[in-house]
Amino acid sequence: MSADLRTPLARARGLGSAKDGTAHWSAQRLTSVALALLTPWFAWLAIGLVGVDQAAAAARIGAPINATLMLAYVFAMLWHAQLGMQVVIEDYVHSRRLELLALIATRLIFSLAGIAALVAVGRLALAS
Repeated sequence: MSADLRTPLARARGLGSAKDGTAHWSAQRLTSVALALLTPWFAWLAIGLVGVDQAAAAARIGAPINATLMLAYVFAMLWHAQLGMQVVIEDYVHSRRLELLALIATRLIFSLAGIAALVAVGRLALAS
């Protein structure tokens, strides 16, 4: 008796596990852990900036350790959000063409947000 549970047609077409879900799952867990570790730092930084003038806030965010942690936080948040949106789109958009368009648009929007964050924090870090 064969342990292969696919139909003969699926076996002939080579359909089966895409072996892709574990990478997506692992990436979501990795970004969750990164966000769990970085969120207390971000809250501490944000609370410390209450009542501070713009120059002092820019200097504090532009400090090398804060700029590095800020970029790590923003990139982890964007990556995590993009992965979550991908799952929602794949699960609830039933037109293949619309699904591909939404996935491409989502990736583009989150990539542009990442570039904008890199430029903004980079300007603060280089100005300090």
